[in-house]
Amino acid sequence: MTATLQATGRRELHYGNLNDIVTDAESLAAGEYQTLGEWSFGQILEHLAVSLDCSFDGFPFQAPWFLRKLVAPFIKNGFITKPMRAGFKLPANAGALAPGDVSVAEGLAHLKKAVARYETETPNVHHPVFGRMARQEWVSLGLRHAELHMSFVVPVSD
Repeated sequence: MTATLQATGRRELHYGNLNDIVTDAESLAAGEYQTLGEWSFGQILEHLAVSLDCSFDGFPFQAPWFLRKLVAPFIKNGFITKPMRAGFKLPANAGALAPGDVSVAEGLAHLKKAVARYETETPNVHHPVFGRMARQEWVSLGLRHAELHMSFVVPVSD
């Protein structure tokens, strides 16, 4: 079992908008924190930023046709409206979404830029699983995705 699945003490989060993610990340970065699971805080921030960027620039992979056409219509709403489960492993062809070593400062700066894009641009690419999505669906998916990953970053209390 991976450290991600075994992690206990994760935070329960519900972001209302993309700026809430940045505010939470800044607050955590300003104090002491610990990460649960396998990724560092910098890697988590970078992964979220790259994922948001892909909603504009395109994804480097696509799910198999049967998943996109037969399964996705039945699971899409759950991914957009309900908390995501931990432990999902990115497919090998999605390696660009798996971050290398990134500092918190670098990851946070990239996340801020990615979130700012939503103020001036509209995602216009196909999601690799769900296909064409409306702007609000992209935002909701980004929020649920961030809630999952940011739940592994926990402030250290004195």
